Amino acid sequence: MHITQHSTSLATALQCPRCGRLYNIGDIQSYATCCNQPLFTRYRLDQPLHQAVDLNDHSIWRYSRLLPVFEDQNIVSLGEGGTPLYTLPALSQQHEVNIRLKDESVNPTGSFKARGISVAVSRAKELGIHHCIIPTAGNAGGALSAYCAKAGMKATVIMPRHTPLTLQTECRMYGAELMLVDGLISDCGRRAQQLVAQTGGFDMSTLKEPYRLEGKKTIGYEIAEQLHWQLPDVIIYPTGGGTGLIGMWKAFAEMKQLGWLTGKLPRMVIVQSANCDPMVQLFQQGLIPADFSASPSIAYGLAVPTPFAKDLMMDVLQQSNGTALTVTETEITLGMRRIATTEGLLLSPEGSATYIGMQHLIADGWIQEGENVLLFNTGSWYKYRS
Repeated sequence: MHITQHSTSLATALQCPRCGRLYNIGDIQSYATCCNQPLFTRYRLDQPLHQAVDLNDHSIWRYSRLLPVFEDQNIVSLGEGGTPLYTLPALSQQHEVNIRLKDESVNPTGSFKARGISVAVSRAKELGIHHCIIPTAGNAGGALSAYCAKAGMKATVIMPRHTPLTLQTECRMYGAELMLVDGLISDCGRRAQQLVAQTGGFDMSTLKEPYRLEGKKTIGYEIAEQLHWQLPDVIIYPTGGGTGLIGMWKAFAEMKQLGWLTGKLPRMVIVQSANCDPMVQLFQQGLIPADFSASPSIAYGLAVPTPFAKDLMMDVLQQSNGTALTVTETEITLGMRRIATTEGLLLSPEGSATYIGMQHLIADGWIQEGENVLLFNTGSWYKYRS
């Protein structure tokens, strides 16, 4: 691919985060991995803020120079990003910590998946890809369906049969080919690999291509900008595949290099459902037990039994002095009602899990009185109705 002089992106290469090997960013990177790790996009990080951020754009593309799309005409956007950062005064007073909530439910297609899919589909379009295949627990499938429709590309979505009908119908409405599989997202992933081999379609699986991560990292840029470049003490993230967690940490590292962040970085927290908690097992025991088994969760974005990027997630926890913990399905349900009746916000089950996780960490003394805590609502409550 020829990169013209008018390109906006400062991206220079793809790089293995383990061995440092560089890969040509102009090549299509199918199964973009090295040392069994996802490839990272690297940039020239020598830009002052006013030159790197388009203050007139309120979507993720305000950071287009720090995203991997080189020609503006290839950007496929539905206005994703620019999501609100709420303060939760009643709950803050009750828990004696300063609680904020980043609400991703107002994104196109109702979830944070719009960020990563917008960048991945834009880059796929730029590279001449015409058919994208994705295994999904739900929300990523809807996002891919919408962005492929916008781009004039074919989308094939593979999701568990127990996924709520709302999410199945959403994909079909956008014109995607929908396949239902018995089991969890790991089973869908195996079916996706078969389809990629059979059709030549491009695999959009979490962190098997490098650009969904770049879209997700914009959460980190937005948080920093919204908080006037002073990050919270603790960020609690509902974690399945881990793209958002890894993406945020990548964004913080880039902003450190750019000189935009000078303070300390947050302690990062992984919260998972007790029904499927491989990262908590790994964090606590140093390995995922051989007899580990998982079952569906009402927080279906958390039901990822074999996360590909587990090593990178562990790196984030270790580098940030973070932790990992589980919450029960019952607690998640109670948390949704508590936040709705206290703050007037309907959170997804994944969002509720971050609140319950915070309660546990306060009770354990891991979060101290007066600390600044950021919770995440990753999707819309309305999409979880069957």
